[in-house]
Amino acid sequence: MDAQVLVTGGAGFIGSHSVDALLAAGAGVTVLDNFSSGKAGNLPAAHPRLRVIEGDIREPRTVAGALAGATHVLHLAAQIFVQVSIREPVESCHTNVVGFLNVMDGARRAGIGRMVYASSAAVYGTPEQLPLDESSRTAPLSPYGLEKSIDDQYAALYRELYGFSAMGMRYFNVYGPRQDPASPYSGVISKWSDALRAGRPLRVFGDGRQTRDFIYVKDIARYNVLALQHDAGGVCNVGSGSSVTLLDLIDALEAAAGAQARRQFEPPAAGDIQASAMSPQRLNALFGAQTPTPLIKGLQALLLA
Repeated sequence: MDAQVLVTGGAGFIGSHSVDALLAAGAGVTVLDNFSSGKAGNLPAAHPRLRVIEGDIREPRTVAGALAGATHVLHLAAQIFVQVSIREPVESCHTNVVGFLNVMDGARRAGIGRMVYASSAAVYGTPEQLPLDESSRTAPLSPYGLEKSIDDQYAALYRELYGFSAMGMRYFNVYGPRQDPASPYSGVISKWSDALRAGRPLRVFGDGRQTRDFIYVKDIARYNVLALQHDAGGVCNVGSGSSVTLLDLIDALEAAAGAQARRQFEPPAAGDIQASAMSPQRLNALFGAQTPTPLIKGLQALLLA
């Protein structure tokens, strides 16, 4: 890939895997990260095509400096925690809307040809129908989901006003190495994998029959690289295209680990969505039918990390 890509949030979970994929594809990469949640250890210690800048996307001058020489932008920096957005909505908005706009407008002013950014399945809220496709009604249940929906609207407006090429990747449930299980907001797979290693029971809120679409982080990174090389706009659901129940997930974890897990059932979590599933139709139409990493294989890689 003959490109110089600015990756905001490049030291984070999805960001660092995307940096790895871009470097493997031959691109030059500049990472802009404030290291509030990202870790320097997630990035290669030294690489001739990698530059790392510590800075904040809410600072226009910092963003402008990081954009110098870039041809593409992969915007992944965000305040990613739903509960934080509920507790501190103004601060969350500053990062997820104002910071997003700083990056997109900076890219436009710098003449950048393409921007891909992290949207989220959180924009949909409680689904009216399944599977969800890109035309499904958006009804966010949190400031975080609303912020991502606003970003999608800004990107659409910038395409109309300025002809700016941007695509929002609506990630579903991403899992894999480098996701911090110690965070109280970490995904269920990360938490359960950590508990299984430590011999602790797996806490199941509700009956465990909730369905989710889990996608391995390296698959996400691959789609990010493909999207940067495309010119399609709008939004795109990004998932495996196959949902499983949480009980099925526990079975897969046990098979991957070769160990039996203890299940600890607890009352349902407030606001928990019972069922979620995505349609991969646009994803496949844009990028070709990619074979997702099988759940058990992804879990094995996570457990070995």
